[in-house]
Amino acid sequence: MATALLPNDDFYTNTDDKSLEIFSLIWLDATVNVKDTRDTEVKLRSIINHIKKFQDIKQCQQYIEQTSQKDRLVIIVSGQLGQEIVPHIHQLRQVISIYVYCMDKKSNEQWAYKFAKIKSVVVDLNELVSQITTDHKIQKKVEEPLSINIFTTNVGAGKSTTGVNGQFVFSQILIDC
Repeated sequence: MATALLPNDDFYTNTDDKSLEIFSLIWLDATVNVKDTRDTEVKLRSIINHIKKFQDIKQCQQYIEQTSQKDRLVIIVSGQLGQEIVPHIHQLRQVISIYVYCMDKKSNEQWAYKFAKIKSVVVDLNELVSQITTDHKIQKKVEEPLSINIFTTNVGAGKSTTGVNGQFVFSQILIDC
């Protein structure tokens, strides 16, 4: 019995992938396959399941530009690569937020806060996950379709069907007759 092995850096990703989710996370970093970032990826996957990782700016930019404007992209970039790519992708509708993960917060804040979609510049991966979690809860409420319940929801475990939806039961009895 032969088994196919998936490369570690492309776990869950495919070049032709079409996600059914509204949100996707794009991670652009030259060191995206380091163990620390892999652990963080597991945490991020619990927030946004569809994650696409890039180490090359041109491939990342091309992927972002080819993504439908109906999709919503959350982007994590390293400080150095962010300075190059953010000016080219910032105006795109599908990009809703950008997070800069870097080692030198002060120097990256100088260029980063010129762009409104950059939500934060962080040096700690746990802080990054926390920030994305908080922001994503808000974004989900804004972006996802509103669900409406047309049934009355009365609190009470012991109610009978005649009390809750008596007219429906009555109409079913008439139909059966």
